[in-house]
Amino acid sequence: MPDGAFEPGPPHPATGPPALPPAPATARLRVVVADDNPVVRAGLGVLLSGRADIQVVAEAADGREAYEKTLHHRPDVVLLDVRMPGVDGISALPHLVGIAPVLMLTYSRESEIVHEALRLGAGGYLVHGEFTADQLVQAVRDTRNGRANFTATAADALLAHMRHGTAPNRAALPDGLGAALTTAPVRAPVHEPSRQREHSESLSQLQPLVGQSSVTGGPVSSPNRQQYGLSSREVEIMELIASGMSNQQIAATCFISEKTVKNHINRIFTKLHSTSRSEAIARWLGTAPQDPGRHP
Repeated sequence: MPDGAFEPGPPHPATGPPALPPAPATARLRVVVADDNPVVRAGLGVLLSGRADIQVVAEAADGREAYEKTLHHRPDVVLLDVRMPGVDGISALPHLVGIAPVLMLTYSRESEIVHEALRLGAGGYLVHGEFTADQLVQAVRDTRNGRANFTATAADALLAHMRHGTAPNRAALPDGLGAALTTAPVRAPVHEPSRQREHSESLSQLQPLVGQSSVTGGPVSSPNRQQYGLSSREVEIMELIASGMSNQQIAATCFISEKTVKNHINRIFTKLHSTSRSEAIARWLGTAPQDPGRHP
């Protein structure tokens, strides 16, 4: 064979058609969790991030931090508590809804707060102790897709306002509000750059709200709770009692036994000079009538 001539090599084995590239992974639903209770935040993080399609990208302990984390991460959904130190959830809510859909997740069950949250743009309202883990996960997914979820207490509160003709946009409220967990489409919040600038400027001017109610719009008297000498754990449990939780719910929230809860409650009642849950709550919230013969 002459030099430089082409000599074919041995035949290559048949390889078949080229392999297709792998399908791109579906983007996970990104969530910011805002709650001042670190136990609640940790529990929600484990629950939600354990789902293949959900990722908790940030946590916040108050309304201001919730706004900063939301602005930075641009999540698909924000889970927002109501009562937090500094800037509370209701105060932060109108600034958050201009960035991402917000689902209220809280122990606060007062009808005025539920109504105000919906008026300010919340995409749903869940009260702790009234939903299962699967219902919470579905509510997060629904909020991203513009569907509102309400647990029984929130639904009843909205129904009460509707009966008095004071409910927010009735066309946006779901049918069957008495159901344990109800869904309905709601309008997505407006994401206008100018509105976001307004939110940023106004939130930067907010001062921590001490003894102030966002629902009533005016100052309220703040009881001197330090006078009772409760420990940090007793304060936590008393707050849960005041929110209406049962011993079983408190035990699950605090990761302790019901017997331990009862022991704490007995000590709390002694320190608050109370013989019942309602009396302890009244003293804790500063609504109990003053007893001139007793000095706290």
